[in-house]
Amino acid sequence: MGEEIRSDSPRPLRADAAKNRTRLIETAKAMFSEHGAEVGLEAIAKSAGVGIGTLYRHFPTRDKLIEAVYRTETQNLSEAASRLGETLPPVEALRAWLQLFVDLIATKQAISAALASMGGTTELYAESTAMITAAIGSLVNRAVASGEIRLDIEPLDLLRALAGVAGTSSLPGWKESAKRLIDILIAGVQVRPKV
Repeated sequence: MGEEIRSDSPRPLRADAAKNRTRLIETAKAMFSEHGAEVGLEAIAKSAGVGIGTLYRHFPTRDKLIEAVYRTETQNLSEAASRLGETLPPVEALRAWLQLFVDLIATKQAISAALASMGGTTELYAESTAMITAAIGSLVNRAVASGEIRLDIEPLDLLRALAGVAGTSSLPGWKESAKRLIDILIAGVQVRPKV
């Protein structure tokens, strides 16, 4: 007798469905950032150029959409470390990646209340922390190996400093302040030529 073949992994999306999913996530991110996580799902679907049924096929609940936005942003940030490391000098790659990290903080702040209300985010945060830690670790190690920076603090301290500025997000211009802080942090760890 033949055994039933089961697969626990989802089938790959058709190209048009994958485009719709990507467009919905990008649109939701932009709208959450501008209007908060309570923006209407119908408005997101309309802005993405799809019907509400398409949104619900991909994301049956608001929580699933919010989680997808966060996962996608974290994944993009993680992948950016490799891409930047291959295309930019070590310190510039680190600087560019830290700029993207500030953007992730801004996105997370827009959806943080919704994420907190979801419950069961321990695994989500553990995964994202591991990806972000590995990403900054690779960039910092490359910059240290190049001799351009000395790092007598943990790489995560750079992120904690930026997250600290994000704690002032109720003040106008916090994001610009955080991005200026990147240059200060980089200058603080750069190796100075001996005179």
